[in-house]
Amino acid sequence: MPPSPSVCLHHAGTVLPEGVSRAPLAVRCGRVATSSAPDAHRIDLRDHLVFPGLINAHDHLQVNAVPPLAHGVPFANSYAWIDAFQPHFDDAHVAAALRQPKALRLRQGALKNLLAGTTCVAHHDPWHPALDVDDFPVALVRDAGWSYALGWPDYGPPPQRSHAETSPEKPWMIHLAEGTDDVAQSELAALDAMGCLSSNSVLVHGVGLRESDVERIVEVGAAVVWCPSSNLALLGATLDPHRLRRLYRAGCLALGTDSRLSGARDLLEEMRVALAQSAFTPREVLALSTGEAARILRLGLRGSLLPGAPADMVIVEDQGGDEAGCLLGLERSEIRAVVRDGVPRIADPDFAEWFDVAGIATVPVMLDGRPKLLARELADAALLAIEPGLELAVEGQEPGLRREAQR
Repeated sequence: MPPSPSVCLHHAGTVLPEGVSRAPLAVRCGRVATSSAPDAHRIDLRDHLVFPGLINAHDHLQVNAVPPLAHGVPFANSYAWIDAFQPHFDDAHVAAALRQPKALRLRQGALKNLLAGTTCVAHHDPWHPALDVDDFPVALVRDAGWSYALGWPDYGPPPQRSHAETSPEKPWMIHLAEGTDDVAQSELAALDAMGCLSSNSVLVHGVGLRESDVERIVEVGAAVVWCPSSNLALLGATLDPHRLRRLYRAGCLALGTDSRLSGARDLLEEMRVALAQSAFTPREVLALSTGEAARILRLGLRGSLLPGAPADMVIVEDQGGDEAGCLLGLERSEIRAVVRDGVPRIADPDFAEWFDVAGIATVPVMLDGRPKLLARELADAALLAIEPGLELAVEGQEPGLRREAQR
């Protein structure tokens, strides 16, 4: 990405942990600044809200284009789903999706996140050189430790070795208690007995956690990543509201999507499912995808717009009323702009001047029937071809006519 220009956003409401600020928002060198540079480009965002870029605490980026497994009866645990999926690899559509280069599939998973306002992702799979390219669509949780799951030891590093090799200052992630049966309910105790339950342990799913398990997690300062869409799709159940509230109050809960293979289309959709499946307020759900996720994943100021934080932003129209609810009520195409490190990556066409000031070449695209400008390096034809709802715009064709032509 090119160097971020100094800009100052005026007249917008900046969503901060303590409320909404109407002060100008200054950006220098890709970070939120305490004051505006003398030569800063001024952007008038009256009637808009500026949110921090969202953080997806759990995704498998390389499988977001793989068709999900159709099934009827819920699975007792994720291991049963893995077993049932094996014949699905022979499906022609699955095979075609997996023939795409892994670097392309990783990039598509990242672009899926970016289009919906997610600017940082915890990728739960082996590292790949494609994740290190300069123009990768999202920031990633780096240097984290991980194991896949206690009951699937043939994939990923062994839990005890991986946990021991992970710095206490970095998160260590594992799928745990992903089920409703005795197998899932026994996993927290087993992990604890192995010495792998610590303050940096990040346990993904946790559907089978019992009340005593939640108390133990809170006691050691570990955390749970909640993925309700995936849980409901595979298991027919998710964590109950009481246990969710206990984890949230202790600062031990973040939100993730899993991949489209089992979960929601994107984090915006996941946030709405989280709202429906809990007693959380919109602001609390927003916190699970911003500040709370950043703290659990050891990401510093990311997930906020405090001075010094990366200038990752989601810009939307201010509809009045509850600010967090305004964001949660949107589809990805309704976001006005997504900004990474102070530079727009996808935005409505009237943000063209900001792209120009930043030195970003753009390509006109349609996102779910709405016209957008997309940074050129994200508009590779092969990438657009595997992201549903994203395509190059046809010159002179209005969005409404485009939708009509697709019927």
